[in-house]
Amino acid sequence: MSEEEAGYGIGAVSRLLGVPAPTLRTWNLRYGLGPSRRSAGGHRRYDAADLHRLREMKRLIAEGLPPAEAARHALTLTGEPPTPPAPRRTSATRPTEAGPAGAGVTSLVRAAFVLDSHAVTHLLESSLAAHGVRPTWERLVLPAFDAVCRRQDDSGAGIDVEHLLSDRVLAALHRHALRQAAPAGRRPVLLACAEDEQHTLPVHALAAALAEEGVETRVLGARTPYAALAHAMRRLHPAAVFVWSQQELTGATAPLAALPRLRPAARLIVGGRGWREALPEGVIRVDTFREALSQLRRTLP
Repeated sequence: MSEEEAGYGIGAVSRLLGVPAPTLRTWNLRYGLGPSRRSAGGHRRYDAADLHRLREMKRLIAEGLPPAEAARHALTLTGEPPTPPAPRRTSATRPTEAGPAGAGVTSLVRAAFVLDSHAVTHLLESSLAAHGVRPTWERLVLPAFDAVCRRQDDSGAGIDVEHLLSDRVLAALHRHALRQAAPAGRRPVLLACAEDEQHTLPVHALAAALAEEGVETRVLGARTPYAALAHAMRRLHPAAVFVWSQQELTGATAPLAALPRLRPAARLIVGGRGWREALPEGVIRVDTFREALSQLRRTLP
């Protein structure tokens, strides 16, 4: 008997659709989108019709529908032969250039403002699975934060919303990076925030985008002392070092000149609005996420 005839277990469905097993269990409990058959041993199994409904659920959420509404539509679908599963993304494959639509931003902001962490997580993970890191970051995450900050400026409220959204973005990026192909054995890329800089999401987004291409990274995170960064450089001998400064008070450039000069050389790249002073010779500044990825790729064989 083939696997399709016997039905699919939750682990197989998770791999086929790129949807985490805990999410599939939640969709079953909350919306009734669960396995509809049982194996000879009594275990619940997903059949072709179940997979069809789950694919539709995932597609609708990626387009911006709230999960409950997407589930109501998916449950109306009748059985249909499953389409071939998309291949697992590796360093040889790239995410589609299409990105989340404006409706996705609206849904994400709406879910964040009612502090619906479950919906926020679904929207982010569905977009990452469908489009990859860069389109999700540029066309969903950044516009959503912009909307949240504008409302903060208008009303003086919303810090809780920003914190919840930041937490869910960070978690989604970590999970997405872990699902990518194993690193290709090249020298790693080292990413850190400038000393006293606490805004870490951009470096984690870069790490997840590089993971999609099979690049090994090390993220040192917030408020990295330059002495600690120098020590990590000497230990790891990275191909590139990226330092993020979002606030002008954290963008002092003099410590960059004191970082070790390695052999083979490591390209030193900085990003963020905090870098206002003249940069030391050889340090590259980037202004966008896309530029950062492009410069980091140039360091790799």
